Amino acid sequence: MTEQQTISQQLWLDFIHQHPEIGALRLWPVDTPLEYLVLATISQSPWSMAATLSRLAERGYRPTRHYALADRGLLVTLLAGDIHSPRLIVIELQTTRLSSPARAALQQLTSGESSGSRTELGACRPWPMPDWATYQLLRNEHPLAGWLAAMGPRVHHVGYDCTQIGKSLAQLDSEMQEHGFMPASEVDEMLPVSPLIEHRYYPNCSRRLAFADGDEHRITAGAIQLVRQAPGAGRERTADVLLPPYAWCEMS
Repeated sequence: MTEQQTISQQLWLDFIHQHPEIGALRLWPVDTPLEYLVLATISQSPWSMAATLSRLAERGYRPTRHYALADRGLLVTLLAGDIHSPRLIVIELQTTRLSSPARAALQQLTSGESSGSRTELGACRPWPMPDWATYQLLRNEHPLAGWLAAMGPRVHHVGYDCTQIGKSLAQLDSEMQEHGFMPASEVDEMLPVSPLIEHRYYPNCSRRLAFADGDEHRITAGAIQLVRQAPGAGRERTADVLLPPYAWCEMS
């Protein structure tokens, strides 16, 4: 197993630990390869995009494309490892997008004492759990702000290519809905998708979390995406053309 495969396996295991309903799906063989994992983080040291890319570069990942999604307050980098590994898509929430009260609340939370050290990527939430009021404030400002506050920098959602599964998107969509996964509208998806890609995005079933004051609330904390290149889209990997071309940018 290569180092990139080891990392993707660690990220996947953490993801299904957080979302056992997704891990329990048996609509395709368990050894079907992931097309990509979307790792979310924030623009604050030591969890920034730059710091994350530096750590991944040490493991042999190379950035292939950068995207700026100003309307969503996100910077995105697509990374490739070896040919057998899923692509990594790192998304960074720009905290400058948040209002002053929300930005201050997030800064106070993430500067709190950590219950764990900076271990492997996506292995833990490196700051205390927020209280419910703080979570709601951040969630109302930006869906990813609330998610990061409660979950920490880790895999937000994963993608499978229908071609690798060997079923049509329509068939898989029907089977997913039979298992209780309802597709979200495009406006509710975390990332825009290229017109070259047919896709469905399924938020995970809500899960109950204990917040800082001890009260428990149910939140939707992850998702799975099914994708398929439209006929004639080319021979690039689906993850490489997942995001729309208008968002490409050059990073200095």
